[in-house]
Amino acid sequence: MRIVIAGGHGQIALRLERLLSARGYEVAGIIRDPEQGDDLREAGAEPVLCDLESATVEHVAGILHGADVAVFAAGAGPGSGIERKDTVDRAAAVLFADAAERARVRRFLMVSSMGADARHEGEEVFDYYLRAKGEADDHLRTRLGLEWTVLRPGGLTDDEGTGLVRLEAHTGRGTIPRDDVAAVLAELVETPATAGLTLEVVSGSTPVAVAVKDVAGN
Repeated sequence: MRIVIAGGHGQIALRLERLLSARGYEVAGIIRDPEQGDDLREAGAEPVLCDLESATVEHVAGILHGADVAVFAAGAGPGSGIERKDTVDRAAAVLFADAAERARVRRFLMVSSMGADARHEGEEVFDYYLRAKGEADDHLRTRLGLEWTVLRPGGLTDDEGTGLVRLEAHTGRGTIPRDDVAAVLAELVETPATAGLTLEVVSGSTPVAVAVKDVAGN
């Protein structure tokens, strides 16, 4: 199985690349800074240079050709302004979904955010971020050629993962280590029965594999 991850040098993406490569999958991560390539290779992933803010759908579809799974884990980052919330968190996600559909990649995972909503109100930078993520999620749901799953983590921490989560359509507010978000994504890659679901995830008491199996069966 070949898996291509947008935002391949992100904190969740690097963790996910390690998990997937350890399971024997062929993993590629899209980056725009060639100096990040060694970090991806160390994680077991092939670095692919591409700037999703300026790339065309055709170019990205070429990168995705032959992939089994596409994961959008890119983000403008907490220090970015309103403009990049639009160009990365919304537009790049839309581009990646369109490219995946064009390349006939069936499985698509979107790393979103708890509270993402295209109709979210407010004029702070974070409000723009939640609207951008909500618009990207809404667009993904219109891609009929994709078996998509949207994952919306709570507040992210760098604490060591516990392997225990709460994964539901609505969990309520909470935090979660990035380790555990990556672990959930790795299970979702292997669980196409979660297609069509938008899921929130926070720390909880259920082992990751059991939590994913439970939502897949509902």
